[in-house]
Amino acid sequence: MTQTRGTPDPILLSLFANRFMAVAESMGRSLQQTSISTNIKERLDFSCAIFAPDGSLIANAPHLPVHLGSMSFAVQYQVEHMHELGQGTFARGDVVLANHPVAGGSHLPDITCITPVFAPDRDEIIFFTASRGHHADIGGILPGSMPPTSKTLFEEGAQIRSFKIVANGVYNRDELVRLLVEEPAKYPGCSGSRCFRDVESDLQAQIAANHKGILLIQDLVAEWGLETVQAYMLHIRDNAELAVRNLLRRVAEKHTNELHAIDYMDDGTPIELRITIDPEHGSAVFDFEGTGPEVNANFNCPRSVAFSAIIYSLRCMVSEDIPLNQGCLAPIDVRIPPGSLLSPSETAAVVGGNVLTSQRITDVVFKAFEAVAASQGDTNNLTFGTGGQDAQGNHVEGFGYYETIAGGSGAGPSWHGTSGVHTHMTNTRITDPEIFERRYPVYLRQFSLREGSGGNGHYRGGDGVIRDIEFLEPGIQVSILSERRAYQPYGLQGGEDAQSGLNIWVKQRREADGDLVPANEHGVVPPRVINLGGKATTKFGAGDRIVIHTPGGGGYGTPDPGVDAPAPSRAAPSRHRGSLADWQALQLGA
Repeated sequence: MTQTRGTPDPILLSLFANRFMAVAESMGRSLQQTSISTNIKERLDFSCAIFAPDGSLIANAPHLPVHLGSMSFAVQYQVEHMHELGQGTFARGDVVLANHPVAGGSHLPDITCITPVFAPDRDEIIFFTASRGHHADIGGILPGSMPPTSKTLFEEGAQIRSFKIVANGVYNRDELVRLLVEEPAKYPGCSGSRCFRDVESDLQAQIAANHKGILLIQDLVAEWGLETVQAYMLHIRDNAELAVRNLLRRVAEKHTNELHAIDYMDDGTPIELRITIDPEHGSAVFDFEGTGPEVNANFNCPRSVAFSAIIYSLRCMVSEDIPLNQGCLAPIDVRIPPGSLLSPSETAAVVGGNVLTSQRITDVVFKAFEAVAASQGDTNNLTFGTGGQDAQGNHVEGFGYYETIAGGSGAGPSWHGTSGVHTHMTNTRITDPEIFERRYPVYLRQFSLREGSGGNGHYRGGDGVIRDIEFLEPGIQVSILSERRAYQPYGLQGGEDAQSGLNIWVKQRREADGDLVPANEHGVVPPRVINLGGKATTKFGAGDRIVIHTPGGGGYGTPDPGVDAPAPSRAAPSRHRGSLADWQALQLGA
């Protein structure tokens, strides 16, 4: 059976949308099962998707929104790069790696693996499969490659614009070692990957996941024919475009065609957005004029990540059941001032832009549409580890651990926020306590909801969490990279703001540190309790603790006079309890 680019059959449209998504979901299952790092196997910090021959996103699994919107930039960059090199295009058996922001990357620990899918009977690329995973350590100034103090890109680890890790079916390990271990160590104060074997193994898992996607696409082509498959690839994109155009028309009809919002990073840098809707065509201009310049810090945000936040926000507001794909952006003209926080220079540090600024862009878009109160607006990035380059310049094997921590989601026009969930641009889990304590020298003292941290309102915002970790060995470098420690997540329509976050270092006193004091009358030397601030790194001693209080979500609507807003249900059905339950349900239904 074949069908060309005419009017799509609605049943086949739904069928192909789900078949394409199922391919990406199967890729994700393969990646999780064959990886070894806690980042990918336990926390599910990865994304898989399939792309058209021009690099535009066709369908994705329900993985990380911050990856999915920007991965098309990575695929498109490689297609153009091959032509610029005079290589024409990809060859069969090629697999390309990239992580650089100018090559469509988000931040350097996120490495994208791209594989072409060829037609069965000729050398023509008919799709691309791609996977992006957050890797345990790719070098840089601190273990975990998420330094809160980086000022330039080289301090954040290995930089890869385009590398054929597999060329014509041949795996190039020597060059991978050079790029991940030798090159990052050439910069002052930096090290190469502290756990290269883990990173290499996870990259091989990405290659395998992409190959799984190729096999499933080939099965789809064998079943339906290439002409029909590619026709519905375009129909799905057109359908997403139509859904977004209808959304914009409804907003202009019910409210106004001129929207505006502004919000601030914790250092005061503004992110400002003006949206002008053309109701006749169902299109809009998203103009970020007024956004602050790039900063001498690491929450500069690559353009591709800004597009991720926009495409995700639009998809959330569309009521139709459509896969997130490139069609969502077709009606949108995005204007970002060059040199701004959202379009920084090539050497600017960006590790926080992917995990912090992306959340603030989402907050600003939703605020402009008055769609939902602010969620925690953060991912609370905790990293710790050991190893790297010693004083003599020798490479010391160590480890790097990274996690993002849940908070509260914002309330909306008819719902309470949810407590203790990852929100918006992230969709990861957190490592199970048993695995966390088995694999690392830590003791998890507390992981609980932070009662009352959500904003009050007719509908109440969700609560954040408290995560208290004690370190059992000395000399572990601990870093926190977070936001919403100064500015609170906003409420809407009279709803109250949520509580901001707080990072505490409970430091044991030591003679070596010069802060030892005599014991009290009970024979106890009380520890110091230190506010680390939003972005900090320090070496912890044995017995030291980090206690992270994450922000809540804003409230929606004026609180009823004299009546406390009912708390969000703690016993809601599993489908309402956050990213892991959602991910499992969607995987089982694939």
